Amino acid sequence: MKTVLRKNLLYKSEVEYADYCINHAEGCSHGCRYPCYAMMIAKRFGKIKSYKDWCTPKIVGNALELLDKEIPRHKKNIKFVHLCFTTDPFMYQYPEVGKLSLKIIEKLHKNGIKSTVLTKGIYPKCLTDKQKYGNNNEYGITIVSLDNDYKKIYEPFCPAYEKRIKALKTLHNAGLKTWISMEPYPTPNIANQNLMKILKSVSFVDRIIFGKLNYNGRSKMFKNNDQFYENCARQVKKFCKKHGISYHIKFGTGLKKNKKTQMLFQK
Repeated sequence: MKTVLRKNLLYKSEVEYADYCINHAEGCSHGCRYPCYAMMIAKRFGKIKSYKDWCTPKIVGNALELLDKEIPRHKKNIKFVHLCFTTDPFMYQYPEVGKLSLKIIEKLHKNGIKSTVLTKGIYPKCLTDKQKYGNNNEYGITIVSLDNDYKKIYEPFCPAYEKRIKALKTLHNAGLKTWISMEPYPTPNIANQNLMKILKSVSFVDRIIFGKLNYNGRSKMFKNNDQFYENCARQVKKFCKKHGISYHIKFGTGLKKNKKTQMLFQK
C-alpha cells in the first residue's frame, strides 16, 4: 500500500459528532457514489484526478509519530477524537488501514483520550479488549439501506450490510457503546424501502444519527422531498424514544427545531 507523509494529523472539527478528528489515509476503497462529499472535495483541491485515484487509498506513513508530538500539545483541550471524516478507519480489504486504526485507538486510550469511530467496514473483534483499547469509546457504522441492489450502485465495494451489523453487535454484546449513522438516507425514487425495517435491524444501538441525501440530482427531483424527510425524521424520533435510543436529526433534515451544531458525544 502506498504511503504519504503529513505535517500534522490531529485537527479541531466543527461537525456535530466530532471534537478533534484524525484522517490517517487518503482516499477510500469503498467507492461510494452518493456522491461522496470527501471525494468531491479531494478532486476540487487537486488531491486526486479521478474516481480510480480515490478508490486506491494511501496510508499516512508517519501517523503514529505525529500523534506522539501532537497529543501532548492538544491533550488538555481534547474531549474525544473521531476516526474519520475523509476516509474509513476499517477500510474493507485494506488491512493496513485497520491495523493503523487499532494502534491509534490504543495510543489515544493510553493517553486517557476517548475515541469515536465510524466505518462502512467491519469492526475487528479485538476491540472488545477494553483494557487495551478502552471501555468508553463509541463505535458506529453507516447503514442507509438493506437493499443489495442499492448497495451495488451506491456502495459498490463496501462489505454486506449484514456483516457490518453483526460486527457492531459483537461490540455491543461486549458492553461497548455503539451507534448508527443513517446518512445520507435516499429518497424513494432512488431506493423505495421500509425505514422501519432498517431501524429494527439496528435497534440494539445506543444512538442513531439521521440525515438526508445531499448533492444528488435525483434526490432533489423527488417532488415531496421536504415532506418525505420530515416524515422519516419523525419515524426515527418515535422509534428511538420507544426503544430508549439516543438520537440526532441532522440540521436541514425535516424537523425545523433540530440544532445545526451540538456536541453529541461526551468525554
